[in-house]
Amino acid sequence: MSLSPGAVPLPRRFGDEPLIDILRHLKEGLSGAERVCIEVPDPDLGRGRYPGERMGGLLHRPLRSWCDLAEGLSCRLLTPRAVDATHVSLTFEALGAEASWHAGGASAPEASPVEERYGADSAFARVRKLEDAGFLLPWLEALGRVSLPEGARVLDLGVNRGDELAAFAWLDRVPDVTFVGVDHSASALAEARARFPDARHRFIAADLNALPEGLGRFHLVISVGTLQSPGVDDHALLRKLVQEHLAPQATLVLGFPNSRFRDGEVVYGARVRNLREPDLSLLVKDLSFYRRYLHQHGFRTFLGGKYDLLLTAVRGGAAQSSD
Repeated sequence: MSLSPGAVPLPRRFGDEPLIDILRHLKEGLSGAERVCIEVPDPDLGRGRYPGERMGGLLHRPLRSWCDLAEGLSCRLLTPRAVDATHVSLTFEALGAEASWHAGGASAPEASPVEERYGADSAFARVRKLEDAGFLLPWLEALGRVSLPEGARVLDLGVNRGDELAAFAWLDRVPDVTFVGVDHSASALAEARARFPDARHRFIAADLNALPEGLGRFHLVISVGTLQSPGVDDHALLRKLVQEHLAPQATLVLGFPNSRFRDGEVVYGARVRNLREPDLSLLVKDLSFYRRYLHQHGFRTFLGGKYDLLLTAVRGGAAQSSD
């Protein structure tokens, strides 16, 4: 009997089978359906056990493993549902297309200028990174390494609507500092100005390849997911920052995208254009250049993060423990 489009085949029950058997079953099912449902041992029953450890006649796998499996299959894992005393039902649903901005296509209305690709009316405006723990926790950890003096100046390149700046209000021991945000989207900057109307925040519309004169020097420069944007000469910009815009004791926090947005989900792994699978080689090459250059100019570097790899570079006594 053939299934109608979008129908979910009857779930197969697994107990002590190896993960490779489950993987093959899911791949086969997803080749002909949008969803595949399976019944697996309840992860809560194996708390404290490692993946593959036995609990009676069953093999334990934590919920995190099932989430990783769904991500690797380009699927959304729906909320597990209890079947009986030992098993839960898991539904793997194939994700739709990647967000338009990854392919270089316009994510703003057709009449919008290229500067509004990430503007207030674009598809990108739906993203709220700091509501995702995979972004929020590493970002707070990176900021926790920063120690700013009273009266410090902070520069955010690619500030958009100011999401990263909002996190400063959640930190302990933050002195009275001033913020300057630069972006080329007028609509995103309008949102940032409405969000931060006080005199401590200043927002400038400009191209990152041609920073305006008179910016001065800063104790902290942050830029997340912007330096690798098409059209940005990131190597030249980094040199300009170090040579012209950093105070003697200063910190850089730079975010390198290591994820993609797809059908409302964040998918781990950077992808090079024209390649189907994630490829981290260019990301590793960029990080190697940044670290080497910054070390040559007296910085110590720390690398963390998940969906954005966060490179924190500290020169002088500008850092503190994140503990």
